[in-house]
Amino acid sequence: MVRLSSQSSCSAFGSCLTILCLLFVQPHIASSALIMTLRNHHKNYQHRRPMIQTNQSSCALFAGTWVRDDTYPVYQSSNCPIIDPQFNCQMYGRPDSDYLKYRWEPLNCQLPRFNGLEFLAQMRGKTVMFVGDSLGRNQWQSLICMISAEAPTTSTQVIRGDPLSTFQFLDYGLSISFYRATYLVDIDMVEGKRVLKLDDISGNGDAWRNVDVLSFNTGHWWTHKGSLQGWDYMESGGKYYQDMDRLAALEKGLRTWANWVENNVDSSRTRVFFLSISPTHYKFWGN
Repeated sequence: MVRLSSQSSCSAFGSCLTILCLLFVQPHIASSALIMTLRNHHKNYQHRRPMIQTNQSSCALFAGTWVRDDTYPVYQSSNCPIIDPQFNCQMYGRPDSDYLKYRWEPLNCQLPRFNGLEFLAQMRGKTVMFVGDSLGRNQWQSLICMISAEAPTTSTQVIRGDPLSTFQFLDYGLSISFYRATYLVDIDMVEGKRVLKLDDISGNGDAWRNVDVLSFNTGHWWTHKGSLQGWDYMESGGKYYQDMDRLAALEKGLRTWANWVENNVDSSRTRVFFLSISPTHYKFWGN
């Protein structure tokens, strides 16, 4: 089963990741929430609650609110060199820090505080992969920072590449990876042009097989135009398009992704999550 979670502000990655980490190590909780549709996401999504089917006898992890907690953050960005400079708000002069002191609180239960050592013990020998755009990259880096803050002496190795980067906690045999696929579906070169293949995900999908935890996201890149647009043509149903309704294209791409998950993921082994579109995370301070 594919689990879809609603993403609030990306300022508090640690709390978002605590939810995912709790689901990694306590999978029985995950049955409490299932997003029913993405169809109306782009219509007034800032004013909507996610459509969630919940079992009220268990913890509805994705229905709740952000609460201030002065014991946060769980790590200092200055002590975690894996964070890309362009995503390090404090290093680039953001003047405030209150946004770091919020955690997610579900409506009908309390989340335990993230414990990096427990995570390492529970996930020994496992593989975790974030797939998508910069939201997935931020989640990948933040999870590594959260673990490293509590296990600073454990042996590690990082291999950076494009599209795949992997961070390994060698003492525990745990690999945490990021696979950059901004649209999830494939982009192929055809006669020198980039073709976004709305019906094909086989190229990217080969890298996702046999992973224990897969966390996908896509969204912002489907709206980009001009120099930020990552393709020249779209292909769907054997036909090429210079453009089409972007929400319709996103839906086609997500159906292709969902079909791949259903046909290629062993649900008895692998847990799959989808993180919905986030608020934009571009802002400038000073120069």
